[in-house]
Amino acid sequence: MRPEYADLIRRRLAVPHTEGPDKVTTLEDAVRRLIEPGQTLYAGAAHGRPNALVRELVRQWWGKRPEWTLALTGMGSPWTALVLGGLVKRLITTFVGEGYPFPVPQPLIARAILSGELTVQNWTMLTMPLRLLAGAMGVPFLPTRSLLGSSMEEDNARDGDFIAADDPFEGGRVGFVRALVPDVALFHAWAADRAGNVLGAAPLHENFYAGMAARRGAIVTVEKIVTTEFIRRHAGYVRLPAQYVAAVVEAPFGAHPSGMYGMSLPELEGYAEDPDFIVETRKAFRTRETAEAWIREWMLEVPDQAAYVAKLGYKRLMEVKGRADTDAWVAELEMLEANLGPDDRVNAAEAMVVTAARLLSEKIRAHGYRTYLAGVGNSNLAAWLSAYQLKAEGVDVELMAETGMLGYLPRPAEPFVFSFRNFPSSKMLTDIFHVMGIFMGGRQNRCIGSLAAGQIDKHGNINSTMVPGVTYITGSGGANDIASAAREVVVTLAQSRTRFVEKVPYVTAPGRRVFTVVSDLGVYEKADEHAELVLTGVPADKPETQSVQAAREACGWDLKVAPGLRRFEPPTVEELRLVRLFDPRRYFLGEIA
Repeated sequence: MRPEYADLIRRRLAVPHTEGPDKVTTLEDAVRRLIEPGQTLYAGAAHGRPNALVRELVRQWWGKRPEWTLALTGMGSPWTALVLGGLVKRLITTFVGEGYPFPVPQPLIARAILSGELTVQNWTMLTMPLRLLAGAMGVPFLPTRSLLGSSMEEDNARDGDFIAADDPFEGGRVGFVRALVPDVALFHAWAADRAGNVLGAAPLHENFYAGMAARRGAIVTVEKIVTTEFIRRHAGYVRLPAQYVAAVVEAPFGAHPSGMYGMSLPELEGYAEDPDFIVETRKAFRTRETAEAWIREWMLEVPDQAAYVAKLGYKRLMEVKGRADTDAWVAELEMLEANLGPDDRVNAAEAMVVTAARLLSEKIRAHGYRTYLAGVGNSNLAAWLSAYQLKAEGVDVELMAETGMLGYLPRPAEPFVFSFRNFPSSKMLTDIFHVMGIFMGGRQNRCIGSLAAGQIDKHGNINSTMVPGVTYITGSGGANDIASAAREVVVTLAQSRTRFVEKVPYVTAPGRRVFTVVSDLGVYEKADEHAELVLTGVPADKPETQSVQAAREACGWDLKVAPGLRRFEPPTVEELRLVRLFDPRRYFLGEIA
Protein backbone atom coordinates (compact mmCIF):
# COMPACT_ATOMS: atom_id res chain seq x y z
CA MET A 1 0.00 0.00 0.00
CA ARG A 2 1.37 3.41 -0.95
CA PRO A 3 2.16 5.42 2.22
CA GLU A 4 -0.21 8.26 1.39
CA TYR A 5 -3.13 5.82 1.06
CA ALA A 6 -2.18 3.93 4.21
CA ASP A 7 -2.10 7.25 6.06
CA LEU A 8 -5.49 8.27 4.59
CA ILE A 9 -7.05 4.97 5.64
CA ARG A 10 -5.60 5.34 9.13
CA ARG A 11 -6.77 8.94 9.54
CA ARG A 12 -10.16 8.85 7.80
CA LEU A 13 -11.48 5.27 7.47
CA ALA A 14 -10.72 3.69 10.83
CA VAL A 15 -13.84 2.43 12.64
CA PRO A 16 -14.15 4.52 15.82
CA HIS A 17 -14.67 2.90 19.20
CA THR A 18 -17.32 5.51 20.04
CA GLU A 19 -19.24 7.55 17.49
CA GLY A 20 -22.03 10.10 17.34
CA PRO A 21 -23.33 12.90 19.57
CA ASP A 22 -23.51 12.27 23.30
CA LYS A 23 -27.19 12.04 24.34
CA VAL A 24 -26.60 10.52 27.76
CA THR A 25 -28.32 12.44 30.53
CA THR A 26 -30.20 11.96 33.79
CA LEU A 27 -33.82 10.98 34.28
CA GLU A 28 -34.51 14.38 35.77
CA ASP A 29 -33.00 16.26 32.83
CA ALA A 30 -34.61 14.11 30.12
CA VAL A 31 -38.10 14.53 31.54
CA ARG A 32 -37.66 18.22 32.36
CA ARG A 33 -36.32 19.00 28.87
CA LEU A 34 -38.63 16.91 26.67
CA ILE A 35 -41.96 16.49 28.49
CA GLU A 36 -44.51 19.31 28.36
CA PRO A 37 -48.20 19.75 29.22
CA GLY A 38 -50.74 18.63 26.65
CA GLN A 39 -48.48 16.11 24.96
CA THR A 40 -49.33 12.64 23.75
CA LEU A 41 -46.88 10.26 25.42
CA TYR A 42 -46.34 6.67 24.35
CA ALA A 43 -45.11 4.24 27.03
CA GLY A 44 -43.63 1.16 25.41
CA ALA A 45 -43.35 -2.44 26.50
CA ALA A 46 -40.77 -3.71 24.01
CA HIS A 47 -39.88 -5.64 25.96
CA GLY A 48 -39.02 -3.87 29.20
CA ARG A 49 -41.52 -1.49 30.73
CA PRO A 50 -40.12 2.03 31.32
CA ASN A 51 -40.96 2.07 35.02
CA ALA A 52 -38.03 4.29 36.00
CA LEU A 53 -39.25 6.91 33.53
CA VAL A 54 -42.81 6.74 34.83
CA ARG A 55 -41.56 7.26 38.39
CA GLU A 56 -39.72 10.37 37.22
CA LEU A 57 -42.85 11.68 35.48
CA VAL A 58 -44.73 11.32 38.76
CA ARG A 59 -41.96 13.03 40.76
CA GLN A 60 -41.77 16.06 38.48
CA TRP A 61 -45.46 16.52 37.70
CA TRP A 62 -47.29 15.37 40.85
CA GLY A 63 -49.76 18.04 41.95
CA LYS A 64 -49.86 19.63 38.49
CA ARG A 65 -52.33 19.10 35.66
CA PRO A 66 -50.35 18.48 32.45
CA GLU A 67 -53.42 16.80 30.84
CA TRP A 68 -51.41 14.27 28.90
CA THR A 69 -52.83 11.71 26.53
CA LEU A 70 -51.13 8.43 27.41
CA ALA A 71 -50.92 5.75 24.72
CA LEU A 72 -49.79 2.22 25.58
CA THR A 73 -50.74 -1.41 25.08
CA GLY A 74 -51.59 -2.02 28.73
CA MET A 75 -52.30 0.22 31.72
CA GLY A 76 -52.15 -0.86 35.35
CA SER A 77 -50.33 -0.30 38.63
CA PRO A 78 -47.92 1.26 39.49
CA TRP A 79 -48.68 3.43 36.45
CA THR A 80 -52.10 4.00 38.01
CA ALA A 81 -50.28 6.81 39.84
CA LEU A 82 -50.45 8.86 36.62
CA VAL A 83 -54.24 8.71 36.76
CA LEU A 84 -54.51 9.12 40.51
CA GLY A 85 -52.36 12.24 40.38
CA GLY A 86 -54.47 13.78 37.62
CA LEU A 87 -51.56 13.80 35.19
CA VAL A 88 -53.41 11.92 32.42
CA LYS A 89 -56.76 12.97 30.99
CA ARG A 90 -57.01 10.39 28.19
CA LEU A 91 -55.87 6.82 27.61
CA ILE A 92 -55.37 5.17 24.23
CA THR A 93 -54.88 1.51 25.04
CA THR A 94 -55.85 -2.14 24.63
CA PHE A 95 -55.98 -3.19 28.30
CA VAL A 96 -56.77 -1.42 31.55
CA GLY A 97 -56.26 -3.46 34.69
CA GLU A 98 -53.73 -5.38 36.73
CA GLY A 99 -52.01 -7.90 34.46
CA TYR A 100 -49.32 -9.94 36.17
CA PRO A 101 -49.55 -12.52 37.68
CA PHE A 102 -53.25 -12.74 36.74
CA PRO A 103 -55.58 -10.13 35.23
CA VAL A 104 -58.20 -8.24 37.23
CA PRO A 105 -59.80 -4.81 36.78
CA GLN A 106 -58.01 -1.81 38.31
CA PRO A 107 -60.64 -0.21 40.61
CA LEU A 108 -59.16 3.30 40.80
CA ILE A 109 -58.83 3.62 37.03
CA ALA A 110 -62.28 2.10 36.51
CA ARG A 111 -63.72 4.67 38.91
CA ALA A 112 -62.00 7.51 37.04
CA ILE A 113 -63.41 6.24 33.73
CA LEU A 114 -66.96 5.88 35.02
CA SER A 115 -66.87 9.36 36.59
CA GLY A 116 -65.66 10.95 33.35
CA GLU A 117 -62.43 12.15 34.96
CA LEU A 118 -60.54 9.94 32.52
CA THR A 119 -61.52 9.03 28.95
CA VAL A 120 -60.41 5.84 27.21
CA GLN A 121 -60.11 4.99 23.55
CA ASN A 122 -60.09 1.20 23.24
CA TRP A 123 -57.99 -0.65 20.67
CA THR A 124 -56.56 -4.14 20.31
CA MET A 125 -53.15 -5.71 20.63
CA LEU A 126 -52.69 -5.67 16.86
CA THR A 127 -54.39 -2.42 15.87
CA MET A 128 -52.49 -0.33 18.44
CA PRO A 129 -49.03 -1.07 16.98
CA LEU A 130 -50.50 -0.85 13.48
CA ARG A 131 -51.36 2.77 14.23
CA LEU A 132 -47.79 3.38 15.42
CA LEU A 133 -46.31 1.66 12.37
CA ALA A 134 -48.39 3.92 10.14
CA GLY A 135 -47.11 6.91 12.09
CA ALA A 136 -43.51 5.75 11.67
CA MET A 137 -43.98 5.11 7.95
CA GLY A 138 -45.52 8.51 7.39
CA VAL A 139 -48.70 7.06 5.87
CA PRO A 140 -52.14 8.19 7.06
CA PHE A 141 -53.53 4.72 7.78
CA LEU A 142 -53.04 0.97 7.54
CA PRO A 143 -55.63 -1.76 6.85
CA THR A 144 -56.86 -4.41 9.28
CA ARG A 145 -59.55 -7.05 9.69
CA SER A 146 -59.76 -6.43 13.43
CA LEU A 147 -62.49 -4.29 15.07
CA LEU A 148 -65.09 -4.99 12.36
CA GLY A 149 -68.44 -5.73 13.99
CA SER A 150 -67.29 -4.66 17.44
CA SER A 151 -68.23 -1.69 19.57
CA MET A 152 -64.70 -0.41 19.05
CA GLU A 153 -65.50 0.00 15.36
CA GLU A 154 -68.34 2.37 16.22
CA ASP A 155 -66.48 4.24 18.98
CA ASN A 156 -63.27 4.81 17.05
CA ALA A 157 -65.12 5.71 13.85
CA ARG A 158 -66.95 8.37 15.82
CA ASP A 159 -63.57 9.71 17.00
CA GLY A 160 -62.33 9.80 13.41
CA ASP A 161 -59.58 7.22 13.96
CA PHE A 162 -61.14 4.19 12.23
CA ILE A 163 -62.99 3.70 8.97
CA ALA A 164 -64.60 0.54 7.60
CA ALA A 165 -64.94 0.37 3.81
CA ASP A 166 -65.42 -2.05 0.94
CA ASP A 167 -62.27 -3.92 -0.04
CA PRO A 168 -61.62 -2.70 -3.60
CA PHE A 169 -59.55 -5.76 -4.53
CA GLU A 170 -61.03 -8.90 -2.95
CA GLY A 171 -64.50 -7.82 -1.83
CA GLY A 172 -65.95 -7.83 1.66
CA ARG A 173 -65.17 -5.24 4.30
CA VAL A 174 -61.83 -3.98 5.58
CA GLY A 175 -60.91 -1.54 8.33
CA PHE A 176 -58.43 1.33 8.25
CA VAL A 177 -56.72 2.51 11.43
CA ARG A 178 -55.49 6.08 11.54
CA ALA A 179 -51.78 6.71 12.15
CA LEU A 180 -50.84 7.52 15.72
CA VAL A 181 -48.02 10.06 16.12
CA PRO A 182 -47.03 10.65 19.76
CA ASP A 183 -45.00 13.65 20.85
CA VAL A 184 -42.54 11.61 22.91
CA ALA A 185 -42.04 7.85 23.26
CA LEU A 186 -40.77 6.28 26.48
CA PHE A 187 -38.88 2.97 26.42
CA HIS A 188 -36.68 0.81 28.58
CA ALA A 189 -34.20 -1.42 26.76
CA TRP A 190 -31.11 -3.48 27.35
CA ALA A 191 -28.36 -1.19 26.18
CA ALA A 192 -27.49 1.80 24.04
CA ASP A 193 -24.38 3.67 23.07
CA ARG A 194 -24.02 7.32 23.99
CA ALA A 195 -25.54 8.40 20.67
CA GLY A 196 -28.72 6.40 21.31
CA ASN A 197 -28.45 3.25 19.19
CA VAL A 198 -30.67 0.92 21.22
CA LEU A 199 -30.29 -2.83 21.73
CA GLY A 200 -33.45 -4.77 22.53
CA ALA A 201 -34.23 -8.44 22.98
CA ALA A 202 -37.16 -10.34 21.50
CA PRO A 203 -40.01 -10.93 22.09
CA LEU A 204 -40.52 -7.32 21.11
CA HIS A 205 -44.21 -6.89 21.91
CA GLU A 206 -45.30 -3.80 19.90
CA ASN A 207 -41.70 -3.12 18.78
CA PHE A 208 -40.13 0.37 18.79
CA TYR A 209 -42.22 2.03 16.07
CA ALA A 210 -43.56 4.62 18.50
CA GLY A 211 -40.02 5.95 18.82
CA MET A 212 -39.73 6.18 15.05
CA ALA A 213 -43.04 8.03 14.85
CA ALA A 214 -42.65 10.43 17.79
CA ARG A 215 -42.33 14.13 16.90
CA ARG A 216 -39.68 14.82 19.55
CA GLY A 217 -38.17 11.37 19.54
CA ALA A 218 -37.74 8.79 22.27
CA ILE A 219 -36.41 8.91 25.81
CA VAL A 220 -34.79 5.54 26.41
CA THR A 221 -33.59 4.20 29.73
CA VAL A 222 -31.22 1.25 29.49
CA GLU A 223 -29.63 -1.26 31.77
CA LYS A 224 -26.20 -0.32 30.48
CA ILE A 225 -24.45 2.29 28.35
CA VAL A 226 -22.07 0.57 25.92
CA THR A 227 -19.63 1.61 23.23
CA THR A 228 -20.49 2.00 19.57
CA GLU A 229 -18.07 -0.85 18.95
CA PHE A 230 -20.28 -3.05 21.17
CA ILE A 231 -23.33 -1.92 19.18
CA ARG A 232 -21.63 -2.87 15.91
CA ARG A 233 -20.72 -6.32 17.23
CA HIS A 234 -24.38 -6.92 18.10
CA ALA A 235 -26.04 -4.93 15.32
CA GLY A 236 -28.62 -7.69 14.84
CA TYR A 237 -30.12 -6.71 18.19
CA VAL A 238 -30.39 -2.99 17.42
CA ARG A 239 -34.09 -2.11 17.36
CA LEU A 240 -34.03 1.69 17.44
CA PRO A 241 -31.29 3.69 15.70
CA ALA A 242 -29.90 6.86 17.20
CA GLN A 243 -31.63 9.21 14.78
CA TYR A 244 -34.93 8.60 16.62
CA VAL A 245 -33.58 8.94 20.16
CA ALA A 246 -33.63 12.27 21.97
CA ALA A 247 -32.12 11.18 25.28
CA VAL A 248 -30.46 8.13 26.81
CA VAL A 249 -30.36 7.37 30.54
CA GLU A 250 -28.49 4.53 32.20
CA ALA A 251 -30.95 3.06 34.71
CA PRO A 252 -30.10 -0.45 35.97
CA PHE A 253 -33.23 -2.36 36.99
CA GLY A 254 -35.23 0.33 35.21
CA ALA A 255 -38.01 -2.13 34.37
CA HIS A 256 -38.53 -3.31 37.97
CA PRO A 257 -40.95 -4.63 39.21
CA SER A 258 -41.27 -6.03 35.67
CA GLY A 259 -38.35 -8.01 34.31
CA MET A 260 -35.83 -8.09 31.49
CA TYR A 261 -35.28 -11.34 29.64
CA GLY A 262 -31.58 -12.09 29.11
CA MET A 263 -30.06 -11.75 25.63
CA SER A 264 -27.46 -14.54 25.90
CA LEU A 265 -24.81 -11.82 26.08
CA PRO A 266 -22.55 -12.17 29.13
CA GLU A 267 -22.37 -8.40 29.54
CA LEU A 268 -26.15 -8.17 30.06
CA GLU A 269 -27.65 -10.12 32.97
CA GLY A 270 -31.39 -10.68 33.04
CA TYR A 271 -33.86 -10.44 35.86
CA ALA A 272 -37.44 -11.63 36.20
CA GLU A 273 -40.64 -10.07 37.47
CA ASP A 274 -40.82 -9.40 41.19
CA PRO A 275 -44.12 -11.15 42.05
CA ASP A 276 -44.16 -10.27 45.75
CA PHE A 277 -43.56 -6.59 45.02
CA ILE A 278 -46.20 -6.61 42.26
CA VAL A 279 -48.84 -8.30 44.43
CA GLU A 280 -48.21 -5.84 47.27
CA THR A 281 -48.43 -2.95 44.82
CA ARG A 282 -51.74 -4.25 43.50
CA LYS A 283 -53.10 -4.42 47.03
CA ALA A 284 -51.97 -0.86 47.70
CA PHE A 285 -53.72 0.45 44.60
CA ARG A 286 -57.14 -0.87 45.62
CA THR A 287 -57.96 2.32 47.56
CA ARG A 288 -56.92 5.91 47.07
CA GLU A 289 -55.55 6.24 50.60
CA THR A 290 -53.24 3.21 50.42
CA ALA A 291 -52.25 4.05 46.84
CA GLU A 292 -51.17 7.58 47.78
CA ALA A 293 -49.13 6.17 50.65
CA TRP A 294 -47.42 3.78 48.23
CA ILE A 295 -46.75 6.60 45.75
CA ARG A 296 -45.14 8.69 48.48
CA GLU A 297 -42.94 5.83 49.61
CA TRP A 298 -41.84 4.44 46.23
CA MET A 299 -42.04 7.45 43.93
CA LEU A 300 -42.19 10.91 45.51
CA GLU A 301 -39.71 10.26 48.33
CA VAL A 302 -37.25 8.32 46.17
CA PRO A 303 -35.16 10.96 44.37
CA ASP A 304 -33.72 8.90 41.52
CA GLN A 305 -33.17 5.40 40.15
CA ALA A 306 -30.06 4.79 42.23
CA ALA A 307 -32.05 5.50 45.40
CA TYR A 308 -34.83 3.20 44.17
CA VAL A 309 -32.40 0.34 43.59
CA ALA A 310 -30.84 0.92 47.01
CA LYS A 311 -34.30 0.85 48.60
CA LEU A 312 -35.06 -2.47 46.93
CA GLY A 313 -32.01 -3.95 48.61
CA TYR A 314 -29.48 -6.62 47.73
CA LYS A 315 -31.62 -9.61 48.73
CA ARG A 316 -34.58 -8.63 46.52
CA LEU A 317 -32.34 -7.87 43.56
CA MET A 318 -30.61 -11.23 43.84
CA GLU A 319 -33.98 -12.97 44.04
CA VAL A 320 -35.27 -11.43 40.80
CA LYS A 321 -32.01 -12.33 39.10
CA GLY A 322 -32.36 -15.87 40.34
CA ARG A 323 -35.96 -16.10 39.16
CA ALA A 324 -34.79 -15.27 35.63
CA ASP A 325 -33.11 -18.66 35.39
CA THR A 326 -35.02 -20.96 33.06
CA ASP A 327 -35.12 -23.74 35.66
CA ALA A 328 -36.00 -21.60 38.67
CA TRP A 329 -39.45 -23.19 38.56
CA VAL A 330 -38.02 -26.44 39.95
CA ALA A 331 -37.36 -24.96 43.39
CA GLU A 332 -40.60 -22.97 43.34
CA LEU A 333 -42.62 -26.07 42.53
CA GLU A 334 -41.08 -27.94 45.44
CA MET A 335 -42.15 -25.14 47.77
CA LEU A 336 -45.68 -25.21 46.33
CA GLU A 337 -46.10 -28.99 46.30
CA ALA A 338 -48.83 -28.89 48.96
CA ASN A 339 -51.00 -26.86 46.58
CA LEU A 340 -51.06 -29.63 43.99
CA GLY A 341 -53.75 -31.44 45.96
CA PRO A 342 -54.95 -35.05 46.05
CA ASP A 343 -55.82 -36.91 42.85
CA ASP A 344 -59.31 -37.87 44.01
CA ARG A 345 -60.62 -34.31 44.45
CA VAL A 346 -61.45 -32.24 41.39
CA ASN A 347 -63.00 -28.78 41.47
CA ALA A 348 -65.23 -27.22 38.83
CA ALA A 349 -62.47 -25.06 37.31
CA GLU A 350 -60.16 -28.03 36.84
CA ALA A 351 -62.90 -30.05 35.17
CA MET A 352 -63.76 -27.10 32.92
CA VAL A 353 -60.15 -26.63 31.81
CA VAL A 354 -59.75 -30.32 30.99
CA THR A 355 -63.00 -30.39 29.00
CA ALA A 356 -61.93 -27.31 27.04
CA ALA A 357 -58.54 -28.90 26.35
CA ARG A 358 -60.17 -32.08 25.04
CA LEU A 359 -62.41 -30.06 22.71
CA LEU A 360 -59.48 -28.02 21.43
CA SER A 361 -57.64 -31.25 20.67
CA GLU A 362 -60.65 -32.69 18.86
CA LYS A 363 -60.91 -29.63 16.65
CA ILE A 364 -57.22 -29.69 15.81
CA ARG A 365 -57.40 -33.33 14.80
CA ALA A 366 -60.57 -32.78 12.77
CA HIS A 367 -59.59 -29.57 10.96
CA GLY A 368 -55.81 -29.73 10.79
CA TYR A 369 -55.16 -26.57 12.78
CA ARG A 370 -51.45 -26.07 13.44
CA THR A 371 -51.26 -23.34 16.06
CA TYR A 372 -53.02 -22.05 19.16
CA LEU A 373 -53.31 -18.46 20.28
CA ALA A 374 -54.69 -18.33 23.79
CA GLY A 375 -55.93 -15.60 26.08
CA VAL A 376 -55.29 -15.55 29.79
CA GLY A 377 -56.47 -17.70 32.66
CA ASN A 378 -58.27 -20.98 32.26
CA SER A 379 -58.46 -20.61 28.48
CA ASN A 380 -54.68 -20.51 28.44
CA LEU A 381 -54.36 -23.54 30.73
CA ALA A 382 -56.68 -25.44 28.38
CA ALA A 383 -54.51 -24.64 25.37
CA TRP A 384 -51.37 -25.64 27.24
CA LEU A 385 -52.84 -28.98 28.29
CA SER A 386 -54.17 -29.67 24.79
CA ALA A 387 -50.81 -28.89 23.21
CA TYR A 388 -48.90 -31.23 25.49
CA GLN A 389 -51.42 -34.02 25.00
CA LEU A 390 -51.33 -33.70 21.21
CA LYS A 391 -47.54 -33.52 21.09
CA ALA A 392 -47.43 -36.75 23.08
CA GLU A 393 -49.54 -38.29 20.31
CA GLY A 394 -47.18 -37.00 17.62
CA VAL A 395 -49.49 -34.24 16.37
CA ASP A 396 -47.54 -31.25 15.04
CA VAL A 397 -49.01 -28.21 16.82
CA GLU A 398 -47.43 -25.08 18.27
CA LEU A 399 -48.38 -22.62 20.98
CA MET A 400 -48.13 -18.89 20.27
CA ALA A 401 -48.39 -15.82 22.50
CA GLU A 402 -49.32 -12.40 21.19
CA THR A 403 -46.23 -10.56 22.46
CA GLY A 404 -44.06 -12.44 19.96
CA MET A 405 -43.65 -16.08 21.02
CA LEU A 406 -43.97 -19.05 18.68
CA GLY A 407 -43.49 -22.73 19.44
CA TYR A 408 -42.94 -22.39 23.18
CA LEU A 409 -43.29 -25.17 25.75
CA PRO A 410 -44.85 -23.75 28.93
CA ARG A 411 -42.84 -24.41 32.07
CA PRO A 412 -44.50 -25.43 35.35
CA ALA A 413 -45.21 -23.14 38.33
CA GLU A 414 -46.02 -19.99 36.36
CA PRO A 415 -49.41 -19.75 34.57
CA PHE A 416 -48.75 -16.25 33.23
CA VAL A 417 -48.96 -16.56 29.45
CA PHE A 418 -45.97 -14.27 28.86
CA SER A 419 -43.73 -15.80 31.52
CA PHE A 420 -40.01 -15.21 30.95
CA ARG A 421 -39.39 -18.88 31.64
CA ASN A 422 -41.20 -19.80 28.43
CA PHE A 423 -38.98 -17.63 26.23
CA PRO A 424 -36.02 -20.05 26.08
CA SER A 425 -38.30 -22.90 25.00
CA SER A 426 -39.66 -20.87 22.06
CA LYS A 427 -38.71 -21.72 18.50
CA MET A 428 -39.10 -18.11 17.44
CA LEU A 429 -39.16 -14.83 19.34
CA THR A 430 -40.53 -11.92 17.33
CA ASP A 431 -43.26 -9.27 17.77
CA ILE A 432 -47.01 -8.71 17.67
CA PHE A 433 -47.07 -8.09 13.92
CA HIS A 434 -45.69 -11.53 13.11
CA VAL A 435 -47.75 -13.48 15.64
CA MET A 436 -51.07 -11.65 15.42
CA GLY A 437 -50.86 -10.21 11.93
CA ILE A 438 -49.40 -13.19 10.04
CA PHE A 439 -49.13 -16.44 11.99
CA MET A 440 -52.57 -16.07 13.60
CA GLY A 441 -54.40 -13.80 11.16
CA GLY A 442 -52.52 -14.08 7.88
CA ARG A 443 -53.59 -15.64 4.62
CA GLN A 444 -52.04 -19.05 5.36
CA ASN A 445 -52.97 -19.24 9.04
CA ARG A 446 -54.31 -22.47 10.55
CA CYS A 447 -54.80 -21.09 14.04
CA ILE A 448 -57.41 -21.89 16.66
CA GLY A 449 -58.11 -19.34 19.36
CA SER A 450 -58.72 -20.16 23.01
CA LEU A 451 -60.23 -17.18 24.82
CA ALA A 452 -61.59 -16.08 28.15
CA ALA A 453 -64.32 -13.46 28.51
CA GLY A 454 -65.99 -11.16 30.97
CA GLN A 455 -69.38 -11.84 29.39
CA ILE A 456 -70.71 -13.79 26.45
CA ASP A 457 -74.10 -13.70 24.76
CA LYS A 458 -76.17 -16.29 22.94
CA HIS A 459 -74.48 -15.53 19.59
CA GLY A 460 -70.97 -15.83 21.02
CA ASN A 461 -70.23 -12.11 21.17
CA ILE A 462 -67.62 -11.38 23.85
CA ASN A 463 -67.46 -8.46 26.26
CA SER A 464 -64.27 -7.92 28.24
CA THR A 465 -64.32 -4.12 28.11
CA MET A 466 -67.16 -2.54 30.05
CA VAL A 467 -70.71 -2.59 31.30
CA PRO A 468 -71.53 1.05 30.52
CA GLY A 469 -72.38 3.06 33.60
CA VAL A 470 -71.62 0.10 35.88
CA THR A 471 -68.01 -1.02 35.54
CA TYR A 472 -64.94 -1.03 33.33
CA ILE A 473 -63.58 -4.56 33.02
CA THR A 474 -60.17 -4.65 31.27
CA GLY A 475 -60.43 -4.17 27.51
CA SER A 476 -59.68 -6.31 24.50
CA GLY A 477 -55.99 -7.06 24.63
CA GLY A 478 -55.67 -9.50 21.75
CA ALA A 479 -59.18 -10.99 22.07
CA ASN A 480 -60.75 -9.00 19.24
CA ASP A 481 -57.83 -9.75 16.91
CA ILE A 482 -58.11 -13.48 17.62
CA ALA A 483 -61.89 -13.57 17.27
CA SER A 484 -61.63 -11.57 14.04
CA ALA A 485 -59.01 -13.68 12.27
CA ALA A 486 -58.38 -17.14 13.80
CA ARG A 487 -60.04 -20.03 12.00
CA GLU A 488 -62.18 -20.88 15.03
CA VAL A 489 -62.49 -19.83 18.68
CA VAL A 490 -63.25 -21.77 21.84
CA VAL A 491 -64.24 -19.67 24.87
CA THR A 492 -63.77 -20.91 28.44
CA LEU A 493 -65.38 -19.18 31.42
CA ALA A 494 -67.21 -19.92 34.65
CA GLN A 495 -70.96 -19.55 34.20
CA SER A 496 -73.44 -17.23 35.87
CA ARG A 497 -76.39 -15.14 34.70
CA THR A 498 -74.24 -12.01 34.79
CA ARG A 499 -71.66 -13.64 32.51
CA PHE A 500 -73.99 -15.54 30.14
CA VAL A 501 -76.27 -12.73 28.95
CA GLU A 502 -78.92 -12.31 26.27
CA LYS A 503 -76.95 -9.53 24.59
CA VAL A 504 -73.61 -8.14 25.70
CA PRO A 505 -73.76 -4.37 26.35
CA TYR A 506 -70.39 -3.85 24.67
CA VAL A 507 -69.02 -6.05 21.89
CA THR A 508 -65.29 -6.42 22.49
CA ALA A 509 -65.10 -9.27 20.00
CA PRO A 510 -67.82 -10.39 17.58
CA GLY A 511 -68.92 -14.00 17.85
CA ARG A 512 -68.68 -14.96 14.19
CA ARG A 513 -65.90 -17.50 14.82
CA VAL A 514 -66.92 -18.48 18.36
CA PHE A 515 -68.41 -21.93 17.78
CA THR A 516 -67.84 -23.48 21.21
CA VAL A 517 -68.14 -22.22 24.78
CA VAL A 518 -67.05 -24.33 27.74
CA SER A 519 -68.28 -23.46 31.22
CA ASP A 520 -68.16 -25.21 34.56
CA LEU A 521 -71.78 -26.31 33.93
CA GLY A 522 -71.70 -27.50 30.35
CA VAL A 523 -70.58 -27.18 26.73
CA TYR A 524 -72.36 -24.87 24.30
CA GLU A 525 -72.05 -24.97 20.52
CA LYS A 526 -73.61 -23.33 17.49
CA ALA A 527 -74.10 -24.65 13.98
CA ASP A 528 -72.86 -21.60 12.07
CA GLU A 529 -71.80 -18.01 12.63
CA HIS A 530 -75.40 -16.74 12.72
CA ALA A 531 -76.85 -19.41 15.03
CA GLU A 532 -77.43 -19.39 18.80
CA LEU A 533 -75.33 -21.28 21.29
CA VAL A 534 -77.07 -24.50 22.33
CA LEU A 535 -76.27 -26.74 25.29
CA THR A 536 -74.69 -29.87 23.74
CA GLY A 537 -72.78 -31.45 26.61
CA VAL A 538 -72.81 -31.83 30.40
CA PRO A 539 -70.58 -33.47 33.04
CA ALA A 540 -70.86 -37.26 33.18
CA ASP A 541 -70.56 -37.45 36.96
CA LYS A 542 -73.92 -35.74 37.61
CA PRO A 543 -77.50 -36.63 36.63
CA GLU A 544 -78.34 -35.15 33.22
CA THR A 545 -81.57 -33.49 34.34
CA GLN A 546 -79.78 -31.83 37.24
CA SER A 547 -77.02 -30.54 34.94
CA VAL A 548 -79.50 -29.15 32.41
CA GLN A 549 -81.46 -27.38 35.12
CA ALA A 550 -78.25 -25.86 36.57
CA ALA A 551 -77.15 -24.66 33.13
CA ARG A 552 -80.54 -23.06 32.44
CA GLU A 553 -80.65 -21.33 35.82
CA ALA A 554 -77.20 -19.80 35.26
CA CYS A 555 -77.97 -18.66 31.70
CA GLY A 556 -79.32 -15.21 30.87
CA TRP A 557 -81.27 -16.29 27.78
CA ASP A 558 -83.85 -18.93 26.96
CA LEU A 559 -81.39 -21.76 26.55
CA LYS A 560 -82.03 -24.46 23.94
CA VAL A 561 -80.85 -27.98 24.72
CA ALA A 562 -79.65 -30.37 22.02
CA PRO A 563 -81.15 -33.86 21.88
CA GLY A 564 -78.78 -36.59 22.99
CA LEU A 565 -76.45 -34.59 25.18
CA ARG A 566 -72.80 -35.55 25.17
CA ARG A 567 -71.41 -36.61 28.55
CA PHE A 568 -67.93 -35.35 29.47
CA GLU A 569 -65.96 -37.61 31.80
CA PRO A 570 -63.99 -36.15 34.75
CA PRO A 571 -60.28 -35.46 34.27
CA THR A 572 -57.87 -38.36 34.25
CA VAL A 573 -55.17 -38.33 36.90
CA GLU A 574 -52.56 -37.26 34.35
CA GLU A 575 -54.70 -34.45 32.96
CA LEU A 576 -55.38 -33.19 36.46
CA ARG A 577 -51.73 -33.30 37.47
CA LEU A 578 -50.56 -31.47 34.35
CA VAL A 579 -53.04 -28.66 34.82
CA ARG A 580 -52.09 -28.28 38.48
CA LEU A 581 -48.39 -28.15 37.59
CA PHE A 582 -49.06 -25.10 35.45
CA ASP A 583 -50.93 -23.24 38.21
CA PRO A 584 -49.68 -24.45 41.61
CA ARG A 585 -50.48 -21.08 43.22
CA ARG A 586 -54.03 -21.69 41.96
CA TYR A 587 -54.48 -18.18 40.57
CA PHE A 588 -56.99 -19.54 38.06
CA LEU A 589 -57.88 -23.00 39.32
CA GLY A 590 -59.18 -21.77 42.68
CA GLU A 591 -59.32 -23.71 45.90
CA ILE A 592 -58.91 -27.46 45.96
CA ALA A 593 -62.27 -29.23 46.13
